Amino acid sequence: MDYKKALKFYPDFPIKGVNFVDIIPLLQDKEVFRSLTRDLGALCGAPNIAAPEARGFLFAAPMLYGCENIQNVIPIRKKGKLPFSEGDLVQVEIMKEYGPDHVYFRRSDLAASRRSADGVVELTFFDDILATGGTARGLAEGLERQEVVIDGTPCRVKVKDFVFLVEIDDLPGRRRLEDIAPVKSLIHVTEG
Repeated sequence: MDYKKALKFYPDFPIKGVNFVDIIPLLQDKEVFRSLTRDLGALCGAPNIAAPEARGFLFAAPMLYGCENIQNVIPIRKKGKLPFSEGDLVQVEIMKEYGPDHVYFRRSDLAASRRSADGVVELTFFDDILATGGTARGLAEGLERQEVVIDGTPCRVKVKDFVFLVEIDDLPGRRRLEDIAPVKSLIHVTEG
């Protein structure tokens, strides 16, 4: 299916010089969305998906429901959106196209993950758009600094792959991530 045809583009949004890729039209047809989430799920190499809000959630939750290989979603949220116990919340600084920002995840969500036979929590980092790669890189580094205890066993965290709905090919996102893990994208577009 050619999902690219459904995308809309808005130049100079939200700031001058940014060509915004609108993925919302992909949510306007049930069969297209069902096919899309199956295709995205098939790209995920790990049973655990780390997904930032809000648009990452739109696809990660249906993948959890509809794809046998996906077993857990680790939500990544903005400040003040995740309730937490003392010592559970992890803050990560990211560099977005528009400037620096902070996002958060909980260690307890990582501890709810499925671990591999060798005691590693393997994650697929999923997001809707790969542009400069600042969000994905910052979060991957923050996630990989964690160690969680699952069933009494300390487990390190490893990003196994990055999966994106859309990759903007002429921006440096892929190059910024490939030294961490393979990058897989369902739709490819160019900035121009």
